[in-house]
Amino acid sequence: MRISVVGSINMDMTVKTARIPAKGETVKGEDLTYIPGGKGANQAVSMAKLGANVEMFGCVGEDATGKQLCENLEQYGIGTAQIKTVGQVPTGLALITVGEQDNTIVVVAGANDYVTIPYIESIKEELLKSELVLLQHEIPEETVEYVIDLCYEAKIKVILNPGPARKVKPEYIEKASFLTPNEHEAAILFGTDQSLEELVKEYPEKLVITKGKEGAILSDNDKNVVTIPAGKAAVVDTTGAGDTLNGAFAVQIANGNSVIESLRFATIAASLSTEKFGAQGGMPTYEEVVRKMK
Repeated sequence: MRISVVGSINMDMTVKTARIPAKGETVKGEDLTYIPGGKGANQAVSMAKLGANVEMFGCVGEDATGKQLCENLEQYGIGTAQIKTVGQVPTGLALITVGEQDNTIVVVAGANDYVTIPYIESIKEELLKSELVLLQHEIPEETVEYVIDLCYEAKIKVILNPGPARKVKPEYIEKASFLTPNEHEAAILFGTDQSLEELVKEYPEKLVITKGKEGAILSDNDKNVVTIPAGKAAVVDTTGAGDTLNGAFAVQIANGNSVIESLRFATIAASLSTEKFGAQGGMPTYEEVVRKMK
């Protein structure tokens, strides 16, 4: 069984501060580190650490950073043969401020903007060998739509994690097997006229809305709203918690588990990921999640 990720590959420049600065404010940083990241790559690592067979599809620049990031994926056993190196373009970069048990992120797309429809055409044969495909919004919108169309026609499950937030056309909400926004992203996608509970009832066992330390909610097929609490954690860094959740959810769905049980597993995995610094470094193994659940 292969799970594929089509998405971003970034280097994260992460700085720790006592608190996240307000607009126009300067605060003192305690540390600066360079950590492999990108929502796509993070989710691939999350799944690989949980034991999944993962293939990464995306683009890096023809620079030392791009080579380093591919080697990082390979050390987790993730397939990188389909990653394209783009000349004269820098590898993607994310600027992350960590403070007050939260974070802010600015993304510079770089080579991620070259995850285009022609690129997807060039790797389509390999992509369609997948049993499940995980997508995010750090690559061009038309590429996300094209991949959803391909997978829909091939009857391959798709999880769309719509972050960073942008509108999703109704037909692609319908074609995606699962949609996993956080509260902010859900407001961008659907507006604020309805409560989160009303929203998930409209898309039973499809729409999962994550709520950080409050866990996540969804509706079952009988339109009963189910709240899945987050696991207790001694929080160090929340960066990558959402990516951990999406990766863990994808693995459990691909393994044939129910949506609710998959989400229970995923929220525990996400809580564990916050107890260590860095997005990928804190992601738990399958055994660690099972132990925590017990």
